[in-house]
Amino acid sequence: MDVKKVLLVKYGEISLRKGNRAHFEHQLLDAIRWNLKNINKGNLRVVREQGRFLIEDISSDINADIVLPLIRHIFGITGFCHAIKTSARNINDLQPIALNFFCEYMQKKQGVQTFKVETKRSDKHYPMTSSEISAAIGESIFHSNLNLKVNLRSPDVTLWTEIRNHVYFYVESEVGVGGLPYGASGKGVLLLSGGFDSPVAGFLAARRGVKIIPIYFHSPPFVSERAADKVRDLAAEIAKYTGKMTLYMVPFTDTQLYLRDNVHPEKLTIMLKRAMLRLANTIAEKEKAQCIITGDSVGQVASQTIQSLAAVNSAATLPILRPLSTMDKQEIIDMAMKINTYSISSRPYEDCCTIFVAKHPENKPNTKVIERIESQIFEGLAPLLAKAIDNAILHEV
Repeated sequence: MDVKKVLLVKYGEISLRKGNRAHFEHQLLDAIRWNLKNINKGNLRVVREQGRFLIEDISSDINADIVLPLIRHIFGITGFCHAIKTSARNINDLQPIALNFFCEYMQKKQGVQTFKVETKRSDKHYPMTSSEISAAIGESIFHSNLNLKVNLRSPDVTLWTEIRNHVYFYVESEVGVGGLPYGASGKGVLLLSGGFDSPVAGFLAARRGVKIIPIYFHSPPFVSERAADKVRDLAAEIAKYTGKMTLYMVPFTDTQLYLRDNVHPEKLTIMLKRAMLRLANTIAEKEKAQCIITGDSVGQVASQTIQSLAAVNSAATLPILRPLSTMDKQEIIDMAMKINTYSISSRPYEDCCTIFVAKHPENKPNTKVIERIESQIFEGLAPLLAKAIDNAILHEV
């Protein structure tokens, strides 16, 4: 009887997408295949298996220790099941296969006293119901020498049985990052600074399927080159989830100096953010992106009150996504730790957002007043913005 170890890949909300489901599945399938393209060429197979993806070595058991690190960070995957696969269909053949697999698993476990069998029957032509299959498999385990009791509510161990094109058994599974396949929801530019917030915002947008193009505003000599290195490292950490990306390094010193010299200090932060959004909007149009992503969290600082956010919005024509808008600082820091950007963001190198900050910045600006002030200085500002775009450096991450 043919039995071998495989990986079953679960995907969550993609299955609810109806008309778009096939599109999302193909994107996710392509991402998995791309990440595994250099592994065991010719023998590794990745296919769709009735609501799952199957990863297997055609000639032998799969080496999950090699495969999983390469696909663990792919958006859209909710879980990985360490399973065995068999082409056996008769329940009398499946019972000893399940028992042998379960006994092998139990050799590595201690303190287990109860179990249950849970069955998913995607093949509706199979002659037994899910409950009947679970009962038959469970009976063989119950009467074995494992001396386990059945507990259907809160068992110590659950043996999963899936009846699909083939039959699969598994106990252990690993959680994936979830979300939607990267790029399935369009494209957006990310205002990436060296702080905690914007990398997390980029991660969350990418997790919802938005392909991100990070932009960093660099202001030498007021910030050091180490600040730029910090942002490059943050982009590289995000790229572990997204794959290759292009980071725009936009020179911002001349723009900041011009605004510092022509704007009242209390309104300077708002004007700087409007300038950044104008630059981001231009780059987004160049890259055919559909939105701008920022790390704003409502009320966190003076420039992130509702009035301040409203006062900067009109600087851009594209929608602005703010994934962190309702999160508090501790939630953001917890997420930064989870995605491994916290230690990089903690490096003590300031970015352009932290220089020229007024002691008492305005926190309830009037949008019409801000727009009028900008219009009065825009003749001098516009060429500086154009120059910044022309001198932007593209860095492949």
